[in-house]
Amino acid sequence: MSVVQNIMEEVKKRNPGEAEFHQAVEEVLISLEPVIEKHPEYVESGILDRLVEPERQIMFRVPWVDDKGNVQVNRGFRVQFNSAIGPYKGGLRFHPSVYLGIIKFLGFEQIFKNSLTGLPIGGGKGGSDFDPKGKSDNEIMRFCQSFMTELYRHIGQDIDVPAGDIGVGAREIGYLFGQYKKIRNGYEGGVLTGKGLTYGGSLARKQATGFGLIYFVREMLAANNDSFKDKTVVISGAGNVAIYACEKAKEYGANVVAMCDSKGYIYDKNGVNLDTVKQIKEVERKRISEYVKHHPEAEYHEGQKGIWSIKCDIALPCATQNDIHVEHAKQLIANGTKIVGEGANMPCTNDALNLFLENDILVAPAKAANAGGVATSALEMSQNSMRLSWTFEEVNSKLDAIMVNIFKAADEAAKEFGMEGNYVAGANIAGFKKVADAMMAQGIV
Repeated sequence: MSVVQNIMEEVKKRNPGEAEFHQAVEEVLISLEPVIEKHPEYVESGILDRLVEPERQIMFRVPWVDDKGNVQVNRGFRVQFNSAIGPYKGGLRFHPSVYLGIIKFLGFEQIFKNSLTGLPIGGGKGGSDFDPKGKSDNEIMRFCQSFMTELYRHIGQDIDVPAGDIGVGAREIGYLFGQYKKIRNGYEGGVLTGKGLTYGGSLARKQATGFGLIYFVREMLAANNDSFKDKTVVISGAGNVAIYACEKAKEYGANVVAMCDSKGYIYDKNGVNLDTVKQIKEVERKRISEYVKHHPEAEYHEGQKGIWSIKCDIALPCATQNDIHVEHAKQLIANGTKIVGEGANMPCTNDALNLFLENDILVAPAKAANAGGVATSALEMSQNSMRLSWTFEEVNSKLDAIMVNIFKAADEAAKEFGMEGNYVAGANIAGFKKVADAMMAQGIV
C-alpha cells in the first residue's frame, strides 16, 4: 500500500465510527500524494502520522438547570489539533449532532484553513451536543456558564482561542466571555473572538465568512475571465454565512434565487429579498418558510435538499457538512452549473467533489473559501492585543486582501504540481506545506 493508504488505514483503526473525520483526512491526504513524492522528508520525519493525531482531545460533562428547575447534562468537547504555527484557533459548535468525530473533522480542516490565511494561528475546534433552539436566554446563559467553567482551564489568548460556529453567535459568545472573565478575575479580550462590539469585538466579523467566500469565488471567476454579473446563484443555508454571501453576490450583480434552512427552501425567481430574510432569521429567529407570507409570488418547498434541483450558474453550499451528495452533484451538472463555492465546512461529500472536478466544474474549496471568518477572528485578536478598533472599511479591506492571497496560494500550488484549475488540491497543498515546514523546524513535538 502507498503511504497515504497506510495512514488512512491507521486513522480508521484508531478512530472507529468517526466517518466525518475519516472523510476530511482522506480528502486532504489524496491531494498530497504528489507533494510526498517530491518531498520524502515529510514521510521520514513522520509529519503525516503526527498531523492526523490531535495534540490534545478534551471531553467534559456540562450540567445545567433548565427553566423548570430540572438538571440537564450535555457533553462538551475541545480538540486542540495542531499548534505548529500559532495558538489553537477555531469555533465552538452547539448542535445535537455534535460528537467527537465531528469536532475532530472540523479541527483537522481548521489546521489548513488557518494556515492559508497567512496569520499565526493553529488549528482547533470545540462544541457540545447542546441544542440552543427552543431554549430561553436564561437556559442558554446557564449552559454557557457551565460549559466555560470547565473549558476556561484549557484556553487563553496565547494558548487556544475559541470563536463561534453553528449554534454559537454573539449571544452565546457574550455569556461565555462573561463567565471566563469572572473566573479568571481579569480582562483577556483576545481569549474569545466573535465578541460584541461593545466589549472588544471587530466590525465586519459577522459578515466575514460570507464576504470572504464571495471574494474567493470572485478571484476564481476572474482567473477564468468571468464575473458574478448576471449569474444565477443558489445558496443553501440562512445563517450568517449564507446571508452575507447573498449580500455580497448581489452587490456584484448576481441574482440569488434560492436560500434554505434545515426544514425547507424558498425559490424567488425575481431574486431573494435579503431584507426579508434578515428580518426573519436575525431578528425574529423564525423559519424561512415565513418568507412567502411577505412575498406570495415566491415558492416554499419542504425538504432542504431539493434546493439543488434549481437551475443555477453558481451553487454556494453554506449550511453544514455533506450538504451535497453525488445525486445532488449530478443534478447541478445536468442543470449547467459551472461554479461551486463551499461556504460551509466540507459541504460536499468526497464523491460529489470528485464528480465536480471530473466534469470541469470550478470548485472553491471550503478550507480556502470559508477562511474569511477565522481570518477576521485573527484580526479581532490583533485589535485586542493593540487595544485598537479598526473601522469596518479597514477590516473589510484586510479581509479582501487575505482572500486574494489565499486564492493566489491555492492557484500557484495547483500549477506547481501539475493540477492547474484544481483549487481543491491547491488549497490542501498550500495549507499543508506551511504547517509541515513549521513542524519540521520544531523537531519531534
